[in-house]
Amino acid sequence: MTVSGRLIEIASKALNLLPAQFNWRLSIVVTWLGWHLARSRRRIALINLQLCFPEKTDAERTVIAREHFRAYVQAALEHGFLWNASGKAIREYVSLHDEHHWKRFREIDPQRPVIWLCPHFIGLDAAAIRISVDTSGCSIYSEQSNPDLDAMMLAGRTRFGESKIIARTEGVKPIIRAMKSGLPFYYLPDMDFGLRDSVFVPFFGVNAATITGVSRLAKLTNAAVVPVIATQRANGSGYDVRFYPAFENFPSGDDVADARAVNEFIEQRIRENVAQYLWTHKRFKTRPPGEPSVYQ
Repeated sequence: MTVSGRLIEIASKALNLLPAQFNWRLSIVVTWLGWHLARSRRRIALINLQLCFPEKTDAERTVIAREHFRAYVQAALEHGFLWNASGKAIREYVSLHDEHHWKRFREIDPQRPVIWLCPHFIGLDAAAIRISVDTSGCSIYSEQSNPDLDAMMLAGRTRFGESKIIARTEGVKPIIRAMKSGLPFYYLPDMDFGLRDSVFVPFFGVNAATITGVSRLAKLTNAAVVPVIATQRANGSGYDVRFYPAFENFPSGDDVADARAVNEFIEQRIRENVAQYLWTHKRFKTRPPGEPSVYQ
C-alpha cells in the first residue's frame, strides 16, 4: 500500500471511532471552506438550481446550495463509519422503510430479478451499505484513479453477504449474470453520460440527456423496477431509506416515455428534499443539437 493509501485508511478508521454527531459538526466547518474554495462546483450547483427552480430568488437558491454542500460533506465524512462499522451499528444509524415494495416480488416469484432504482441523493452510499447488511445485491461503479482508494471502496461496499460491485468498463453482461443469479441490481439512473444510449426528456422542464438503460435492462431481464431514496436526517442522527411502489407498465416499449417516467419520479422526490440531491453534477452537460452549453 502506498503512503497516500495508508493515510486514507487511517483517516477512514479514525472517523469510525468518533461519535456520529462529530461528522455533522465537522461538516459545518468544512463546508464553509469548501463553499469558498470549490468555486467551480459551487457555480455548477447554482446554475443547476437556477435552471430547475427559476421561480426561486438567487438568495433562496444560494441557501439550498450551501445546505447541499454541508450535507454532501457530512456524507463524505461518514464513509469512515460506513466502511468500517459493524452491521449492528449500521442498522441503528440507517433505517429501512417499506421493504415490502420489493420483497413482494420475491414472494411471488423468487427467480424474478429486481432493480433497485436509486437516484443521486446524498445518502445513496448509506442506503447501499445498509441494504447489503441484510440482502446481498450488485451494482456498478467507476474505477478510482488511486488504486488504494479503489480497493478500499470496493472492500467497504462488499464486506457484507455476497454483494458484487462491477466496474462500469466491464459492460452489461456481468450485471445480467449477477441479476439472474438472484442479486438485486442497485442502479443509479440519473447522470449525464453523453448521447450514447440516451434520449432527451425534460428534467424540471429542461431537456436532459437521460439514459435508457433502466427500461432496456428491465426488458432484457424481466426485472421489477423499485425506486429507493435515502434521506439524511437532521443533526447527524442518521438516514431513512425508503422503498417506493414498483413502476407500473415498465418497460412500456417506449424508451422516451420510460425515461420521462424516471425523471418525473426523481423530480417529485427532489421537491420533498431539494438540498440533498446531487446538484454539483453537470446534469445538463449534453445539449440537444444547436443548443449552447449552459455551463459556459
